[in-house]
Amino acid sequence: MTKSISILFVFLLSGFAVSAGGGWTQPHKGGYFKLNQSALMANRFYAPDGGLIDITTIGWYATSLYGEYGLTDRLTIVAFVPFFARNTLNEIRFEPSERTLPGDELNAFGDVDLQVQYGIYQSEVWVVSARILLGIPSGKTGGGSSGILQTGDGEFNQMLRMDVSRPMGKKLWSSVYAGYNRRTRGFSDEWRYGLELGLKFGKRAYVLGRVDAVHSTFNGSDFQPEGNTLFANNIEYISPAVEIGIENPDGFGLSASVAGAFSGRNVLAAPVYSLGIYFRLKGKS
Repeated sequence: MTKSISILFVFLLSGFAVSAGGGWTQPHKGGYFKLNQSALMANRFYAPDGGLIDITTIGWYATSLYGEYGLTDRLTIVAFVPFFARNTLNEIRFEPSERTLPGDELNAFGDVDLQVQYGIYQSEVWVVSARILLGIPSGKTGGGSSGILQTGDGEFNQMLRMDVSRPMGKKLWSSVYAGYNRRTRGFSDEWRYGLELGLKFGKRAYVLGRVDAVHSTFNGSDFQPEGNTLFANNIEYISPAVEIGIENPDGFGLSASVAGAFSGRNVLAAPVYSLGIYFRLKGKS
């Protein structure tokens, strides 16, 4: 196991985008809308036993839209749409024969997430909400000339999640969540949970620290999709992340994030970076 921190691909790109508000729902006719770009190059993989192994270098680039909109003060709809995803596989050159295996690429739509979030309770001390997430298998599987590249996993997710948040003064807040994700087509179900701490600097800048985790229930089949490196079955990880951002008085902002991993199974390990531009729409009474 390497001493350096490995970065988890799945944390940012599995389709479970981190919500902008934790347990807080958007105000009536208010919202949060973000255009985001993520990228990685991975030449290592967390094997089923948790060890790191070398693989042919894989590239992943995703351009996505994320939005939250308040239908009422308690009811918010959420969408994550990776409208352009690029998956690449590097060429392999053998020494000393100089024989090569050609590289490959796939450009396609990714898997879409749709959510409904309902505010159960909100006071000056605690905020509690529940959400239902549907992961739509709109990405492509079995793509590229090799037939192993993917921009989605081909299965339908249904997740129930609870969020609990607490403001701690005017500039500090915390959130925790837990959810159960049901998966189809032989994929094992998952427990998902995490926590977040946020700190605001002045009136415009903020920093977020998060830890997210996924644990498989191993109740599906033992299969692994061909390629075994991008959208695997029985994925597990514990992943810290840091996000920084700055916002102007009109509600426009810029954000940047990176995610790390304490451990993982059946998941790519490589630096993942994300940059975004967002707009926060004020609600109406």
